[in-house]
Amino acid sequence: MSRNAISRLGDNPSDDICPVCKSNRYLNPSLQFLINPECYHKMCSTCVDRIFTSGPASCPVPRCGKTLRKRGFHKAFFADLKIEREVDVRKRVGAVFNRRQDEFETLLDWNNYLEEVEGLVFDIVEGDAKTRAQAEEKLKAYKEANSGEIEMNTRLGLEEGELEKRREKAEREAARQRRLAALKEEEEEKADLLKNRKEVLDRLATEDGDANAIAMQAQKVILKKSSARRNLADTQMETNKSAMDSGLTIRGLKKKEAPVVEKPYDPFGGVDLTPSRYVLQESYDSEWLGNAKRDMRHMAGGYSLQEYYARTMFEAFSGLGVFIEDEVADRGQPAPPAVGTTPAVGAIASGEEPQSKPKPQYKMESDDVF
Repeated sequence: MSRNAISRLGDNPSDDICPVCKSNRYLNPSLQFLINPECYHKMCSTCVDRIFTSGPASCPVPRCGKTLRKRGFHKAFFADLKIEREVDVRKRVGAVFNRRQDEFETLLDWNNYLEEVEGLVFDIVEGDAKTRAQAEEKLKAYKEANSGEIEMNTRLGLEEGELEKRREKAEREAARQRRLAALKEEEEEKADLLKNRKEVLDRLATEDGDANAIAMQAQKVILKKSSARRNLADTQMETNKSAMDSGLTIRGLKKKEAPVVEKPYDPFGGVDLTPSRYVLQESYDSEWLGNAKRDMRHMAGGYSLQEYYARTMFEAFSGLGVFIEDEVADRGQPAPPAVGTTPAVGAIASGEEPQSKPKPQYKMESDDVF
């Protein structure tokens, strides 16, 4: 708190006087002031016990009249009650507008959401009576419309808090283990150094070799043991770090999902119309189409040789896959005899010689259009 703020608090003697019983902190140093979030009017703890112990009652501060309960009173954390009220409003709004950053796909959407929440807090804290009423109504409507999401985000927040506590506890334990390991390593290193020094002195006293070579060899042994001990400590540290990071969750923006590309409309419903009995070529040699190929004026009205080729090949191969006998057998009906064989079959059954097949007579019928 700045000096100006302290001086302003010190210059205002009403900050140390209860507005109800007029008790003065100067005369009673143990006097404790309490506030209620309903109206943020300050009064001493003695007045709170005297007025609100028997049940809810109206605020005794003139021109207030709000109904207060004893359980709502608490000690102010900030000396400025405006700051205390703003902190409580932010807690109340934050408990409702508790969406998470990973629910948004872009940073702009996340910032717009934060701006909306900040505007709502400002309207409740600094707005007039009408603005505050509208903001409170908006807060209430949002809470009723998104109660499920609010509860889920609250539960996720509690789980993240527990996870963070466990992670901090694990980090403190890992730091303690590292300190113990460092002390143990230092003690082992000192013990090895003393042991090697004694071995070197014994070898120098009993052997006739070069003293410098014996000292160099002992130094190499010491460095080798120190390196092995250090590598073992690094391996254990990496193992502990990976174990702690396995439960770590990093919050961020929601993974952006690409919109599904709309496919063009298919009037055949996905049926493949590609011919299977032949391969349609781009051009065929035909004396009937020679002039059409050379003279491009045939194409002016939308005529297409490829369409002509496709239709001709379709008509040529259209009846190859049709077998009437198989289709009739699938229906459960006897297949009709071939045309022209019925008289012969009857003649054979009666013992007569089959007569020659009569010539079919064709009769053309046409409608008279006149």
